[in-house]
Amino acid sequence: MTDSTAILPRKAAVLVAGSWGTALAAVLADNGWETALWTRNAEHAGAMNRERRNHRYLSGIELPEALRATSDMAEALRGASLALFAAPSAAMREVARAAAPHLDEKALVVHATKGFEADSLKRMSEVLAEELGRPRSGIVVLSGPSHAEEVALRQPTTVVVASEDARAAEQAQDAFMNGYFRVYTNPDVVGTEVSGAIKNIIALGAGLSDGLGFGDNAKAALITRGLAEISRLGTAMGANPLTFAGLAGVGDLVVTCTSKHSRNWRAGAMLAEGIGLEEVLKRMGMVVEGVRTTKAAHVLSGQYGVEMPITEQLYRVLFQGKDPRSAVEALMGRDRTWELERL
Repeated sequence: MTDSTAILPRKAAVLVAGSWGTALAAVLADNGWETALWTRNAEHAGAMNRERRNHRYLSGIELPEALRATSDMAEALRGASLALFAAPSAAMREVARAAAPHLDEKALVVHATKGFEADSLKRMSEVLAEELGRPRSGIVVLSGPSHAEEVALRQPTTVVVASEDARAAEQAQDAFMNGYFRVYTNPDVVGTEVSGAIKNIIALGAGLSDGLGFGDNAKAALITRGLAEISRLGTAMGANPLTFAGLAGVGDLVVTCTSKHSRNWRAGAMLAEGIGLEEVLKRMGMVVEGVRTTKAAHVLSGQYGVEMPITEQLYRVLFQGKDPRSAVEALMGRDRTWELERL
């Protein structure tokens, strides 16, 4: 892959201006990149530039001076040597399609979205490759245990960037890494994307467990057996099993299942209170990727012939009206089995 950052100026475009996109845009700006943060709404862009805050999604965090918001896609991407896509999974194809005519062919493409496309069940790197008309092998995935709120406060955070193209991964590593944001590289794109998507399902379950008043024993078991489900599906899809023991796997799973910042955990806790799914999503006010991912993973588990009992029970709670406590009883009452996969 061409070393685009040596040819084009250190300008980055970040699409879109949600909490995660804003936090990562701030990292790039801190690292000396002229950073354009794109939002659909002109008023939103204007407010961020005037007030140096993204009150809508990341209130209270001052934006670096090198970061400017815009609602003009062409302006955001003009001259950019790095394009970071942080749109929700449901909007990724639309955003990528709009960006394609304005994106320099030499620009490095990174995405930081954790989910599958609902209809096609494709991973985000596959969606971007299709819409941007470039090889999937050169697209970089940024993932790992990283809440936007903590990154924006410059608290120590460690993530992974994955790409089949080692040079592309190293370019992303150089662009994002600094004193508070440590970045490792990994060639396993499939494992990194599957881990980032499925852990949101398990976090919904962790919120349900806590909301029902179960203790640490239950949550520890849920996290551990959730990792088994992630690994089972990921390896069936072609991932390296070692990825699930790393930052994108167990690291992201633990932080999403245990943190007050986790949208998926909060959504699960509200479901445990008997609040309906539509009302939960309305109250959250932001995308809860685990809900869409549960539906996608339910289908994928059938396609790949892998057993995912936690995902199955959460699917029934979310989309078939099953009582959460009955779902836990169903998990506890399953037939006896081995902990480790038998050969």
